[in-house]
Amino acid sequence: MKTKIAQGAEAIIWLDGDKIIKERIKKLYRHPDIDRRIRQRTTRQETKLLEKAAKEVPVPKLLKSCDKAMVIEMEFIEGKKLRDLVDSMAKEEQKDVFKRVGKKVAKLHNIDVIHGDLTTSNMIVREKIYFIDFGLGFVSSKIEDKAVDLHLLKQALASKHHRQFEECFSAVMEGYKAEIKDFKAIEKRMKKVEERGRYKEKS
Repeated sequence: MKTKIAQGAEAIIWLDGDKIIKERIKKLYRHPDIDRRIRQRTTRQETKLLEKAAKEVPVPKLLKSCDKAMVIEMEFIEGKKLRDLVDSMAKEEQKDVFKRVGKKVAKLHNIDVIHGDLTTSNMIVREKIYFIDFGLGFVSSKIEDKAVDLHLLKQALASKHHRQFEECFSAVMEGYKAEIKDFKAIEKRMKKVEERGRYKEKS
């Protein structure tokens, strides 16, 4: 029996035994033909990203994808969201976990996968750290897109884990630097992205 476990702006997430079913929601404000094409395209895109990402980092195993029904089926990863574990971690464990997160983000970026929603809610800890929900992701080799992806993770950490934010993000960057192919260029662009953000806040 299917159980609804989450619903966002783009999709409903169902748990059906040992699998997750992601069903894209119709947008009634869009023309039906345009809506169908958009949902088909994003279903195909997320499917390709899952397949591509799986070569480098732990992600849910893709079981089935249908762009006609706009549904993706994948394995259910039984574990805890990193979001819910951070406060109970000792400093050394925190550093180790977020260093591993940084390495995994770098591995995605090295194959030009941009996650698009890097938050501790989209990381599940079991014996490994699994990345989930590539619904906002895309493929890009641009330094800008990789810098923005990291910047969004930094913002998410500052918002959700403000007490541990500096140590956690420092560990992320340490792990990221160890794996990424073009660290200096991405770090430089990230500073520009942050400056743009500060300018917008002032204006």
